[in-house]
Amino acid sequence: MRNLDKSLGDGGMPLLAQLGLSFERYGEGWAEAVWTPTESACNPRGPVHGGVYAVVHDAAMNFAANSALESGDRAATLDVSYQVRQGASAGQELAVRGEVVQLSRTVAYVESLVTDAATGGIVSRAMSTFAVRRAERS
Repeated sequence: MRNLDKSLGDGGMPLLAQLGLSFERYGEGWAEAVWTPTESACNPRGPVHGGVYAVVHDAAMNFAANSALESGDRAATLDVSYQVRQGASAGQELAVRGEVVQLSRTVAYVESLVTDAATGGIVSRAMSTFAVRRAERS
């Protein structure tokens, strides 16, 4: 398993911290984060803006995909499809998990889930396809 400890927290992307997302743990093919949406993640009426879910899901699935690869290999998003099942708002405690469901030499299929930390209810779910580039090994 690849060491991604340096990506814990905001994943090296200040935007994620501004949105309130922090990666806490990962393993081979999965990553988990806590997300407490900030005002920056919300639209003027109060709830989290729909497009912010895409950013959060993509980050979680990217972390999960890269955790399944060897050092030097890379994964890049080809598509993301997501659904928002219930609204979330600033300050609400959410849990995020990305997980690889299938990995081949050139493609990874990944899913993620955002849940309400208090109730476990599904807030949003996503699926994605990633292109996998393998490093040349001797």
